[in-house]
Amino acid sequence: MKFIHTADIHLDSPLRGLASYPDAPVDRLRTATRDAFTNLVNLAIEEAVDFMVIAGDVYDGDWKDFNTGLFFIKEMGRLKRADIPVYLLYGNHDADSEMTKSLALPDNVHVFSSRKGDTFQIDALKVALHGRSFKQAATTDSLLPSYPAPVPGWFNIGVLHTALEGNHAHARYAPCTVAELQAKGYQYWALGHVHEHWMLRGDTTIAYPGNLQGRHIRETGPRGALLVEVDGTEITAIERVEVDVLRWHVLNVVIDSAQHFPEALCLTRQGMTKLLETAQSDMPLAIRVVFTGSSAAHAQLVRDEAQLRQELIGQALTLDADRIWIEKVRVESTSPTAAFAATESGGELLADLGVMAQAALTDAEFLASLQGDWSTLLEKIPHEVLTQSEELAGLRDDPVSQLTPRILQATALLMARMAHDVAPTQAQAQSVA
Repeated sequence: MKFIHTADIHLDSPLRGLASYPDAPVDRLRTATRDAFTNLVNLAIEEAVDFMVIAGDVYDGDWKDFNTGLFFIKEMGRLKRADIPVYLLYGNHDADSEMTKSLALPDNVHVFSSRKGDTFQIDALKVALHGRSFKQAATTDSLLPSYPAPVPGWFNIGVLHTALEGNHAHARYAPCTVAELQAKGYQYWALGHVHEHWMLRGDTTIAYPGNLQGRHIRETGPRGALLVEVDGTEITAIERVEVDVLRWHVLNVVIDSAQHFPEALCLTRQGMTKLLETAQSDMPLAIRVVFTGSSAAHAQLVRDEAQLRQELIGQALTLDADRIWIEKVRVESTSPTAAFAATESGGELLADLGVMAQAALTDAEFLASLQGDWSTLLEKIPHEVLTQSEELAGLRDDPVSQLTPRILQATALLMARMAHDVAPTQAQAQSVA
């Protein structure tokens, strides 16, 4: 038999970062999460899977209207007509407490209870599925103690929405360890909550499929679900199936060889061309361009950032207007004259700031102080603002790893500005002499 394991669908979750691009196809972006899920249902029907497991976060919190729920019901109806049952677990985004609107689901959809560990048995396949939905969004206690014992001689699947150990980038909901999952004696753990694909094979296979559709620049690369094949109580194959309809990429452009602004643009065009050649022929790409390295072109990149963005959008439109969108442009390069700037006109302070930023990585007291200050500040920012900014979300989720790069970036920009201002003064002094 075979089944599909999916999670973190986040229906109607907005794709963030492209709103400022005036030519972005709004309708295509708005329906990306739906289109990815439709692709998955199509695949389930084509493969004639025996069932589908959804390990939490079908939705993205409360519905804005009933259309989100009605779309999900429509797709479940397609699976019902194909005789494919669905075993659904509610995660933190669609916990009972979050669902202010509800619609009756088709009878092929079986929902795990949120009161205690629940088991569904498929007698014809000798498969037992064990799970427990979230009652409250912020479920910070382990749910494992309430999970039932495995059914002897059957293929046992545990369905759980959890951060698992080591996933610091995600809220620690329903925490547990790999050893605790292995101790349950199930053959397969269908996990959700972490948006990156991860899998550990063994007597007990533990897997995250990742989310179906990347929604912002922190969710780069292909996205999809897992197709699992089983013979008796043995897993014979696991295939990662890609169903996303748009992909996010970070294009790092090293400008060491560029002496002027046009040369930096040329390097960017070469990078975008290579992405187009290696990506699927019809896959749209949302690209963040990041300039790195050291070059004389750096000063102009910093000085003319507004023009730089428009130049890159123009390049994208020229290469393939239907497939490339510029999400954001960041200049993280440096200028060869920055060292000179750091020794003139009080620039020693900037050099000191750079040293402090580097040292921050190993200064526990300094990091703790910064983290406390940032946490206090972020608590005062409205939730809707936090969810729309990946930078703020990164500071909220993992401030320790985010703060130092921000300081280093600001230091480089300040030193480049000073280099640009000091160089003409130096030239004037030499002229007078």
